[in-house]
Amino acid sequence: MRTSAVLSLLSLALLLSCVGNDGAFPGCPADGRAKRASIRALNLLKNRRAAPAAADIDASVTLERLLAPGNDRHRWNTHRAATVVGVVRNVEVGGVESVNCYAHAPRHRDTHIELVIDGAHRGQLPLIVEVTPWWRQRVARDGLDWSTDALRSTLLGRRVRVTGWLLFDAAHRAEAENTAPGRAADWRGSAWELHPVTALDVVP
Repeated sequence: MRTSAVLSLLSLALLLSCVGNDGAFPGCPADGRAKRASIRALNLLKNRRAAPAAADIDASVTLERLLAPGNDRHRWNTHRAATVVGVVRNVEVGGVESVNCYAHAPRHRDTHIELVIDGAHRGQLPLIVEVTPWWRQRVARDGLDWSTDALRSTLLGRRVRVTGWLLFDAAHRAEAENTAPGRAADWRGSAWELHPVTALDVVP
């Protein structure tokens, strides 16, 4: 086996040991249902369970800087987290994805929240932040409802503060203005996300 392949498998095993092997719902492991090792490793990052400590937060990250123009593939670090403030433009249930074992039930799928800098400028492309099924279950123990419907009804049009892990979702490179500038199909400003979201509140 090639050295790079061995290192990839070792990295995947390390992520599994950190995240755990219980999925967001029974029968779905933390690395989802992907065949490729690179996708399984990305799924493990999406399914991180630990809330970031103060030392994990990159204080230089803001919504404005995340959406700043330019190829941002290596601008941030997936081992760091951030807190950003923005206006919620849209909230919707995520797609049917390998990370959630191709679940169809909304409670077992991610919630996509679109953040923009200024709600008055409709032409802005958003930053995507995602609530995962595991974190939805986690905060429910504290009496919080992070279902897609509840988040839409309480957050739409509001200014919010969001904390979560930084993640570059390479699957969206060709749909983001910063990595595929000028494309008519671009629907987001950056392929960077806060994913998973670990804290969320409305700014007074």
